[in-house]
Amino acid sequence: MEHGEPGLLRTDPVPEAGEDAAATIDTTDTLSQEEQEELRRELAKVEEEIQTLSQVLAAKEKHVAEIKRKLGISSLQEFRQNIAKGWQDVTETPAYKKTSETLSQAGQKASAAFASVGSVITKKLEDVKNSPTFKSFEEKVENLKASRESKVGGTKPAGGDFGDVLNSTANASATAMEPHPEKTQEGP
Repeated sequence: MEHGEPGLLRTDPVPEAGEDAAATIDTTDTLSQEEQEELRRELAKVEEEIQTLSQVLAAKEKHVAEIKRKLGISSLQEFRQNIAKGWQDVTETPAYKKTSETLSQAGQKASAAFASVGSVITKKLEDVKNSPTFKSFEEKVENLKASRESKVGGTKPAGGDFGDVLNSTANASATAMEPHPEKTQEGP
């Protein structure tokens, strides 16, 4: 496509970011000399007011900083206060409240589910403990314990709970495996 031909591409300049779109329009042809002069005076006046307001703002910011310094308010304290205020504002929003309620309900449901799972596991373990297979295993362990105690010289009668049986069996095995002092000493 050649220059000058009408087409899809624009040939007029597009204002850049920050550029005043009105500044790209040539209005000098439509305004009289007097109107242009009046607008220039008004522009100068507004720019002067902006400058004055900027100076007043800078002076007030300096004054605020001086007052804060005298009160002992540091930037860190201000930051903390801003964070606290921001958090308070967030917690007061409907979205936060709704989310908090939802998470609370979910936590309650999860707690109930875990409690239910715990009771099911407890019931299953009780069922296993009361099963004939486990009873048979428990009897064999008790018999093993009794035979070990009779060999080692235990004084407890056979029986007791399962934990005692396992502990005594383990102790008896450990005692049987220890080297005797007379066997480990060598003669001169």
